[in-house]
Amino acid sequence: MRSLMTVIMVLLLASLAQAATGLVAIKSPHSVADTADRLEAALKAKGMTIFNRIDHAAGAASVGAELRPTQLVIFGNPKIGTPLMQCSQSIGIDLPQKALIWQDAAGQTWFGYNDPHYLAERHQLQGCQEVLDKVAGALNNFALAATKP
Repeated sequence: MRSLMTVIMVLLLASLAQAATGLVAIKSPHSVADTADRLEAALKAKGMTIFNRIDHAAGAASVGAELRPTQLVIFGNPKIGTPLMQCSQSIGIDLPQKALIWQDAAGQTWFGYNDPHYLAERHQLQGCQEVLDKVAGALNNFALAATKP
């Protein structure tokens, strides 16, 4: 039943996603800051560790450059990441998980994250399908929490 829910969530998000290799990108009706705040709230509610929140636009401003609002939230849970690294330690380069929230040239806010199945191919993970499905479902849920109206 849980994997059926994961499939339904993936299909729902696929209908909202912008295509890019290995990146799931979903429109948000909120500002970049509000979307990132909503993500942090959802992560905290599920007991996830938030390692950092980086404001790339502020970084650009600090060197006299302009960048549309862009924030990166870095988060994870060793209970999930460790089993993935046990399958292939090289996936550690892509962990902890990250969500990039940005505003495009038209003013649309986007929420993006690495597709776990793309990462599985990249790192040739074997025997981790159950963990990958769990990660995919969790990321989908976090994306929905951050971007729902």
